[in-house]
Parts: sequence; C-alpha cells; structure tokens
Amino acid sequence: MFPKAKILDVNLTTGKIETVTLPGNTHKRYPGGSALGMYFLLRDTKPRIDPLSEDNILVFSVSPLTGFPISGQSRMTVTTKSPLTGGAGDSQAGGYFPAYFRANGYNALIIRGKAKNPVYLYVDKDNVRLIGAQNIWGKVTGETEDIIKEDLKDQKVQVLSIGPAGENLVKFSNIMHMKNRAFGRNGTGAVMGSKKLKAIVAKNNPLPKPENQDSFKELTRNVKQRVDNNETCADMKINGTATSLAGLALSGYLPTKNWQSGWFEGWEQLTGPRMVESIKVGDETCYGCAIMCKQIVEVKGKVDPQYGGPEYETLAAFGSYCGVNDMNEVAYASMLCNMYGLDTISCGATLAFAMECYENGLLSKNETDGLELKFGNSSVFHDAITSIAYRKGALGRLLAEGSYRAAEVIGNGAAQFAMTCKKQELPAHMPQHKPSLAVIYAVNPFGADHESSEHDPAMMYDYGSKERSWMSQVGGDFTIDATDETELNFKNVIWGYRTQLFYSALETLCLCHFAWGVSWQLYGPKELIKLCEAAADWDASLYEIMEIGERRLNMMRYYNSREGFTEKDDTLPRRLFEPLPNGPAKGGRVKEEQYKKAKEFYYQIAGWDPSTGKPHDYTLRKLQLDWLI
Repeated sequence: MFPKAKILDVNLTTGKIETVTLPGNTHKRYPGGSALGMYFLLRDTKPRIDPLSEDNILVFSVSPLTGFPISGQSRMTVTTKSPLTGGAGDSQAGGYFPAYFRANGYNALIIRGKAKNPVYLYVDKDNVRLIGAQNIWGKVTGETEDIIKEDLKDQKVQVLSIGPAGENLVKFSNIMHMKNRAFGRNGTGAVMGSKKLKAIVAKNNPLPKPENQDSFKELTRNVKQRVDNNETCADMKINGTATSLAGLALSGYLPTKNWQSGWFEGWEQLTGPRMVESIKVGDETCYGCAIMCKQIVEVKGKVDPQYGGPEYETLAAFGSYCGVNDMNEVAYASMLCNMYGLDTISCGATLAFAMECYENGLLSKNETDGLELKFGNSSVFHDAITSIAYRKGALGRLLAEGSYRAAEVIGNGAAQFAMTCKKQELPAHMPQHKPSLAVIYAVNPFGADHESSEHDPAMMYDYGSKERSWMSQVGGDFTIDATDETELNFKNVIWGYRTQLFYSALETLCLCHFAWGVSWQLYGPKELIKLCEAAADWDASLYEIMEIGERRLNMMRYYNSREGFTEKDDTLPRRLFEPLPNGPAKGGRVKEEQYKKAKEFYYQIAGWDPSTGKPHDYTLRKLQLDWLI
C-alpha cells in the first residue's frame, strides 16, 4: 500500500490552518515535488489569475524519499503560477529544510490567500502557527534568519525566507534557504512577498527511518569511496559547479557579452581552481550528502562567507555575460543577490541586456540613474543590483520586470537583445554546442532551463557495459562522436526528450541531479529503484518512474495551455541562429531548419498537438489525467 500524503494547508487570509490527507492511490500518481504541486495548482486555482493576487497558491512539496541519510535526497519543490513567465512556476532547492519539513510529518505545504500584515509560519509537527513578522519585514535574508533563530531561542530550526526583492515583487526574486540556497528562477519570491509571508520555519524533529534498513545500508555503504572514485563528484567536491566553466570557455561556448559571442578573453580568472586558490574558505553540503559541492568564499571587507559563493551559472551571468573577469566582483554580485533574494541568472542576464542597450544608445544616463552600463564595468554591480531589489529609481523599476518586459518598455529594437524563452532569461549552456537544448529550452513549460534534461556531451561518455542497458532504457542507446556533436537530429531529440522525462521524475521525487542524474554522477536508475524499495517500501519500476516524469511534464504543458500559451511560445532568441563571430567555435550556430524539424519531431514523440503545443487528449488519458480533459 502506497503511503498516504499528509498536507499542511494554510490560508493566510483567514488564518485557518488545517491538515488534510491525500489517499495513497492519488499520492502514488503524484508522489511529491513538482507533480504533487501541479496537482494542487490545477485543482485549486482558476485559469488566468494574476500570479501576484491572493488567488494564486504556493505549494512546497517533498517526496517519500526525502529525509533519509543518503546523498541527493534533501530537496524540495515550490510550485506556483509564475509572475515572470505567466505559466507553470517550478523551482527546487536543497539544504536542510526539506529533510526537516519531512521530519515534521508532512509531504506538502499549501499557502493560500494573503496576510493583512507580514507574518512567518512556524512548523513543529502539530504545533503550527503564524507569527507576526513586522520586525523582520524589510530585512535581508541573513538578518531575517538570524533574528528568527534568536527570537525562537533555537539555532537548529531551518528557515526559508524572502529578502527585499521578494517583498518588492521583483519578477525574478527567489525564496532563500541557509542564506545561500535558492529556490531560483520563475519569481517564487515575489509570490511569497505578495502574500506578506516573510518566512517558513521548520523545527528539528526525529527523521523518518527506512522501511528496509538492510537494503538502505547497502545503498549507502562506502559512499565516501563512491565520491572519491567518481571523477565528476570528486572534482565538484573541490571546485563546486564552477568546475565546468573552463571546458566550456576553452571550446568557445561560454556565453559572452549578452550572448553576442561564446569566446571570453580573461575566462581563466573565473574558473573553479581560481576560486579555490583565491577566495574559497570552506564548503557546505545538504543534509545527508557526501558530495559537498557548495562553495563558501570570502573577500575581507567585501564578500561575507555566510552567503556562500558563486555557482557556475552565477560566474557566467555576472562574469562573461557582463564582460567582467574579476572573481571578487562576481562573488560580490552573488552575495548581493543572496542577501536581497534575487535569481543570479536572471539578474546577471538582465543587467547584460541593459549593458547592450546602453552601448547601442537605447538607454541613456538619465534612464540608468547615471550608471555607465558598459560591458566590463563591474563598478555598477552594487547600485544596479540594489536598485533592482528595491525597485528604486528609473533603472531599478525597469529591470525588476526582467529583460523581456524591459525590452517592451524600451522599444526601438531592444527585443533583439532580450535573451529569453517564455520571458525567462537563458542559463549559461549554449545550444550551439549542446543541440538538444535548442528544443528543450523552447518547449520547457517554465522557460529555458539547463537542468530539465541531460546535455548532449553525455551521449559520448564511455559507459560500462553494466550501465549500457540502463542508458538504453532512459535515454536511448545512442552514441555520437565529435564529428557530429553540434548537429541536431532525431538522436538528440529522443535523447533530450527521454532524459527530460527522467529528470522530470527526479524533480517529482526531489532528488538532486548531481547524485542521481542520467550521467551517473553518483547513483543511477537501478539504485533509484532500490531506494524506492528500501526507503518507502515502494516496488517501483523504471517504466513507472519514467511515466511519473511524463505525467508531471504534461500537467505543466496543460496548465500553460490553460493560461493561453501555444506553440508560438516555444521559441528561441533570434541570436542563437546567427553564427558566432570569433573564438574556437567561430561560425557555430543553431541551424534553423534542423531546429524546426526537431521541434516538430519532439511534438510527435511527446504526443502534443503541433498546431497548439497542447497535449493530445489521448496523451492525457494514457497518463491517467482524464480529469483535465
């Protein structure tokens, strides 16, 4: 019997707090994370609501695998209608809060309505209450977390909070955890701010025990040796996600000066090893994880280590995107974003967009509040980022809407400089190099995302024979070589789609890609099946796992169609189809005819109507989503 789900339902308008139970058969269909969040979003909200109105909901979800002492399980998903894209909002983060939330006995938290005055939610099993937050409204995330722990006289509680950016409804504001983990993209922080909810606090309680202790111990045995023997994990333990920057830069595929190029001179100053030797002072991990990929940096008098350190995406967004090759300055921008609760990808990309507008005469000094928004000028970071977080001045009010909407306001051709899909700024992985991403970026329901599928280079990995059968079942038994690695064909599309389903399942089961991803970072699909059995007494199959991922993806696509999205929203910025002007990848581009055929093929294998982009009725019925028809 699949376990029932215990749901904490909080109405901020009325102050009513209740616990409801989701039957086991329903929970098995939507076993946590994004799928469970989308179930409530589709069930409980009306079409075309304002994302920042009290009619929207926020759903925080974990899974039956959350809270057990194994690498990569302490993650949570936030689901809502996104104020940035207007479609399905989806965001994940790790740390300790997900495990602590599960330790309190809950599978999900639904936030409804809007508080009259700022509050935060305190969760200690059945002791759940709303507490006034007037004293912390306006505080940055670090101060907020410290004050809450001091007021509660409990340094062990775990806190999710928003900063000034969420309070001021910045379209790409985050919900932050541990001062340096972000529920990023999609503007979840703005939804939380619109509800006057400053924070959510989880008490430290005993964690759940695995159903099958012996099987679970077998999975976790020799985990340190697993990490040390895994080249990727061992490298990430030292260099964090910044480990990937050097390879992309050397190949000419590091997005530079707002994606005008893939070649960035001075990239050597932004690498993982450079961070380690210059400003790294430690590392952190999430609950139960042996990888320890979170970097902690410090620049005396400038960058506070409590706010972590820049990830690869942040190094690119405030580094190469903006033409800045100073590690200290990028780390400073990262700290400001974590303090204020801003998405580093969208913030850096929006600033890079503004720099290109400024250099092309589309923004004047009057419109930038006197800032010289030139590529390479990191001296603007403090004033520009602070202005965005507080919606202060002409520049702050403009850029707080994101680059897509800012381009609409600026006009005069500014739209060509907005590097977005579904109004969300592109992450720092170039489809010119990883062709399946051209399709995945375009069709992904919550905007361009680099963690929704496995990237094409993994098709060239030399997997051992024992793993090949699993690879065949997940991504398709395809291999490519360097001669056609940038060609977009049916292999890439099937690979992208199939791995997208698997990653969609990981987002539902709240498992980290670095530990459980397709390229076998630490564990693989066969271990995932064993984890389901050992942790939750769930006799799962890989077919069932893939179907869960497919169901979640189609729920999101259906939701978007309900909100007015069509096939015309599955587009890429024009710049991606233009040849790169310089560097080792000179001439590289997404070939438009290949892209059009690939997207059409994707719709066919996904079971979506190519004229609308909406899932066919037969696709929904196949996935037991008849109730949406």
